Amino acid sequence: MLLPFLLYLSALLCFTPARAHPQCLDFKPPFQPLQELQFCAMYKNFGCCDFARDQELMKKFYRIMDNFDYYGYANCAGYVQDLLCQECSPYAAHLFDAEDPSTPLRSIPGLCPDYCSIFYSKCRSTIPLLSDDPHLSQLEHDRTRFCQYLELDDSDYCFPRVLSNEVLNKNLGRVTADMDGCLQLCLEEVANGLRNPLAMVHANDGTHRFFIAEQVGLVWVYLPDKSKLEKPFLNITKTVLTSPWEGDERGFLGLAFHPRFKYNGKLYVYYSVEVGFDERIRISEFRISASDMNVVDHTSERVILEIDEPASNHNGGQLLFADDGYLYIFTGDGGMAGDPFGKFGNAQNKSALLGKVLRIDVDNNEKGPLYRIPPDNPFVHERNARPEVYAYGVRNMWRCSVDRGDPLSREGKGRLFCGDVGQNKYEEIDLVEKGRNYGWRAKEGFSCYDKKLCANSSLDDVLPIYAYPHKMGKSVTGGYVYRGCEYPNLNGMYIFGDFMSGRLMSLKENRNTRRWDYSEICMGLGRTCAFPGLINNYYPYVISFGENEAGELYFLSTEVPSATSPTGVVYKMVDPSRRAPPGKCHYTPLPVQVKSKLVTFEPKETLIGVEIPTKRPKLSEVKPTESPQQTTKDWIQELLDILRTEDEYDVMYKTTAFPTTMTTTTTTPRHSRRGRRKKVKPRAVGVDSDFDSRCPDHSSPFLNYAQPAQKMCLESDRKTSPSLAPFPLTEGLLTPAQLCALDGNKHNRKPARFSDATEDLVLGV
Repeated sequence: MLLPFLLYLSALLCFTPARAHPQCLDFKPPFQPLQELQFCAMYKNFGCCDFARDQELMKKFYRIMDNFDYYGYANCAGYVQDLLCQECSPYAAHLFDAEDPSTPLRSIPGLCPDYCSIFYSKCRSTIPLLSDDPHLSQLEHDRTRFCQYLELDDSDYCFPRVLSNEVLNKNLGRVTADMDGCLQLCLEEVANGLRNPLAMVHANDGTHRFFIAEQVGLVWVYLPDKSKLEKPFLNITKTVLTSPWEGDERGFLGLAFHPRFKYNGKLYVYYSVEVGFDERIRISEFRISASDMNVVDHTSERVILEIDEPASNHNGGQLLFADDGYLYIFTGDGGMAGDPFGKFGNAQNKSALLGKVLRIDVDNNEKGPLYRIPPDNPFVHERNARPEVYAYGVRNMWRCSVDRGDPLSREGKGRLFCGDVGQNKYEEIDLVEKGRNYGWRAKEGFSCYDKKLCANSSLDDVLPIYAYPHKMGKSVTGGYVYRGCEYPNLNGMYIFGDFMSGRLMSLKENRNTRRWDYSEICMGLGRTCAFPGLINNYYPYVISFGENEAGELYFLSTEVPSATSPTGVVYKMVDPSRRAPPGKCHYTPLPVQVKSKLVTFEPKETLIGVEIPTKRPKLSEVKPTESPQQTTKDWIQELLDILRTEDEYDVMYKTTAFPTTMTTTTTTPRHSRRGRRKKVKPRAVGVDSDFDSRCPDHSSPFLNYAQPAQKMCLESDRKTSPSLAPFPLTEGLLTPAQLCALDGNKHNRKPARFSDATEDLVLGV
């Protein structure tokens, strides 16, 4: 059994798609030019030059070649063109050694030895015209030293070998994926120091400000340059009902700006409140201050709607305006477990407002009722049904969004996506449509929950577009369909996450089959995210997603899910494989009159598991080694050593291989984490676990950010043994990518708090 396994591992060494790291000289991903290049035609479809730069290089070419006669032109024109055009290569940063900030940028790209030798023999007279590097001038009469100087440390990237390297070019321009189909993206830190950031929204007023809401009842204004206004936009902390308990679902839960906010200054908030001895959810309308566009007039609050909450969990929390201009309100089923209210539960009872999607008209409400019922609401004429109800059978939809539609075809525009948190087995993603029944409590995901209700012939429920089991995650966080400009590869992908497991996931509709293809998202390995300002790690509790005014995608997560813990961070999602061409995504924000002090953004997170390479010493600086160098032990040999001595260990170090890309429509997802999980007693009131989440040293698990949502544990004494030791929370074999990630990665301890079969961890569950 050992030999086939080693053969498998050796094959993996040859397949390293994450090793490719396309990067331009401006330290950004390459792009598809808007207009085909004429001079550097080898990169006309994908590279690092737009048409304008292509024309500049062509002019430089003719300036150089004007110095030569016919024979010189015939011999050297091709070489000069090749060297100039490598600035347009998708791997330009590698060819010019731009990744090493400690040394000057090369003036001539790195050349493969054979090519360099021929170039030197035929056209060394072009060197002074191509470069002003004094080292090249000194080596101009020594071919061997000249070509050694132009060698790259990584010969895979030398020209022209880089053009024929199958690994580097096979999927060039596509989202990088690992062996299991996990899409590798990167992150840009945008905001930090937040206390359970639950919402990020924009006002759609042309200023490109974004507003971040904290669970305690504070909303902050951020400008496009990431600076934050010191004075809060909204402060209703004295009214909002919440607590410091980790996972408390109550609090400030939602925020939406009126579609005509730019003209009427109206916004709407969703929060928990205590009235006497009763807990309620409240929907209120506010107006912007007449004297400061970055502050709400707190005296303008008008309560639009209040709903009694029979329990402290399942409070819903989403507010949004859809394309029809109406306000949509997403309520939970009232809490506890199994929707125990009445014969069929709140969610199936159309006379109750809990467990529903509500739709109301808040326009023209200065006089008369504070809201009206849209005339086409589906149950307006149904006896005993509340006219506000737009859809029902909802358990606790946590984060919904409206699809902006494809930028060109507008396909998908107006679709309403929601993540609905499950009970014991499944989490689901729904496409919400008028009058539809989403199944709860009869069904959970694709399976029956209440068998009697499930068999009811009048149920007429609609199945989710995707559902996943609790082995993958226990609390879905709905996301957005990416429709931004900056990362064309992501267009049409619905990106969402899971609060409990920390997974990031995506769905994309197959136009031919109308099925939804699933792909997991993980953080870029190796040098995938080695761009200035990008990171490849995040805090595990994924609370919410957001869009900015331009349509770029963000998510909000925290290290400690408490309304008083300032560990929340906002991350922008970045595709490192391809960007939009320069100038395409340009916008000019409208001016913002700032009366508050500005707080400059300071990022705190860093890229992990990556060492910036340094160039080899110049030839004149090379010195003989004074003592034998210590070599790095071969990792396969290390694995063999472990396998030979595995009987000496009490615990076999294992982890889980990650799911492959799959297509899912109305069946349970085939992939999941393997392994049995032991039940333990609750760790806190309402915060339980269905498996033992403690490490052998009785400490809490934490996440390995180099892989998505993988539970890991530190050895008990890091001072004497600083290595990372994965413990057997699940079964399976270490993948090569995981083995490579074990050393040198940054790991923070994160508290793992889960739920049992009847009570959920709060905050959107």
